[in-house]
Order: sequence, then C-alpha cells, then structure tokens
Amino acid sequence: MANKNNEALKQPVWLNNPVVVQILGICSALAVTSQLKPAIVMGLSVTVIVAMSNVIISLLRNTIPNRIRIIVQLVVVAALVTIVSEILKAFAYDVSVQLSVYIGLIITNCILMGRLEAFAMQNGPWESFLDGIGNGLGYAFILIVVAFVRELFGSGKLFGFQVVPQWCYDHGYLNNGFMIMAPMALILVGCVIWIHRSINKDLQEK
Repeated sequence: MANKNNEALKQPVWLNNPVVVQILGICSALAVTSQLKPAIVMGLSVTVIVAMSNVIISLLRNTIPNRIRIIVQLVVVAALVTIVSEILKAFAYDVSVQLSVYIGLIITNCILMGRLEAFAMQNGPWESFLDGIGNGLGYAFILIVVAFVRELFGSGKLFGFQVVPQWCYDHGYLNNGFMIMAPMALILVGCVIWIHRSINKDLQEK
C-alpha cells in the first residue's frame, strides 16, 4: 500500500508527467508561461483542484450512476474552479487578470477529467488525493520550467524583478522577444519532452 501511495504521488511529477508523457494540459502550458508568477499560481490552482476533485469523486464513486458520472465530475470541478477563481480575485487580483479566462478553462483541462475517470473512480480518497497532488505538481513543474526560461530570456526578469544586469545591455545584450510568444512555449515544451525521453529511454516507442 505504501509503495502504491508513493507511486501515485511521485511518478506524475517526472516519470509519468501528465504534460510531457501523457501530453495533457498543453494549451494552458502555452498560454500562461510568459511570466513566472502566473505560471506558479496556475500550477498551484490546478494542483488544489485536481486533489480536491479526486477526493470528492472518490468518496462519491459508489453512489454515482454510471450514465451520469461525467456530468457529476464536471459539476464538482466547476464548483472548485469557481471557488479558486473567486479566491484569486479577492487576494491576487493582478494575477487573476493575467490568467484571464484560463482559470475558468481549468474545467476543461484534460488532466482533471483524466485523473477523475482513470483513478478517482477506482481508488480510495487518500490514494486519489495523492494522485491529484502528484499530477498537479507534475503539471506545475513543467509550467514553472517553461516560464522561468521564457521570462528570463524574454524580458531579463524573474517575478517582475530585473535579473540580467544593466552592464549586459550596455555591452550589446538584447532580450529575445520571441521567448514571450506562444510558439516559443511550444518549442520549450518540446525540448522538455525530448530531454525526458532521452533520460527515460524505456518510455520510447519501440
């Protein structure tokens, strides 16, 4: 049981990462990673929502009629997304504005529905909670890596603070404007996938 719990928590962070292995949640990874702060908030929001929705669906799994299970899952996720959205508006309004509609679109995030259907409907609340945390952190990890590279080389900043010193600009250094465009996010995600497959050769297709 302990090994199963460890796998549910740790594997999605890297070995079975939902973005680079399962290729889920790509759209939001491209949209919110031009800066590090909104990427972290988005990653944490998804982590909380996946974990809590997993627990709720796991608790209800034996009482949900099979024919309406998707509807029930959507209702649970929509309720949690609404709560998180309102909390962000109340306590982190600027980030909420930056994330715009993408917080609401968490409802349609494939990672959530995939974990609810594939894991929470077949496992207990604690295991489902760990699975949600693991998949959420795996998603957040990729967002943070991509956002770090994009903000640093695209604007010379991290969290809005200047990191690249002025003398670099005085000697001809220029920020790479392509970094803050969506195509660069796709390229960086592709690079992470390539690195992941190179390290974990057993995941490569035969």
